[in-house]
Amino acid sequence: MAKKVGKKSIEIVNIVVSTALEKDIPLEKMAATLPNTEYNPEQFPGLVLRIKDPKTSALIFSSGKVVCTGARTLDAVDKSILQIIKSLKKMDIVVTIKPEITVQNIVASGSIGMDLNLNVLGVKLPNTEYEPEQFPGLVHKLKGTNATFLLFSNGKIVCTGTKTEEAVHEATDKLIENLEKILNK
Repeated sequence: MAKKVGKKSIEIVNIVVSTALEKDIPLEKMAATLPNTEYNPEQFPGLVLRIKDPKTSALIFSSGKVVCTGARTLDAVDKSILQIIKSLKKMDIVVTIKPEITVQNIVASGSIGMDLNLNVLGVKLPNTEYEPEQFPGLVHKLKGTNATFLLFSNGKIVCTGTKTEEAVHEATDKLIENLEKILNK
């Protein structure tokens, strides 16, 4: 049933991290001073800062907590956090610590190199949700990991829930192994 076409190719498309700058941040002043910011405290307590290079976005809270999203590498994460610190320095807020960065989630996408019969997988693969009338992909929570996959009939996949690049590849390899067992019966 599974037609082997090629091999897996997967790349990281988004790394979500959090950190704390250990300084109170005057968000009103930041919004008034810096370009590329959005701040609507009635709707959400954080300020959105869009960073051009690397292309990322950061949610900054008055407590100094930061959530950064959009980076594709940990190097880009570091550069984004440095950009935020530089922006704060322009407002005479000097961050003296090296912020400790915690990866919250990694999103990867790619292909597993095989066509998939999602109707069969929806029945035979445990921990899945498949409702083709609502969404063309099958959602699969991979047992024993934090990874959740979106699977499409053309073999394209999206993986979320992991915290390291190594975990992305381990989860994807385990997924392929499970799919081959089911589809090659």
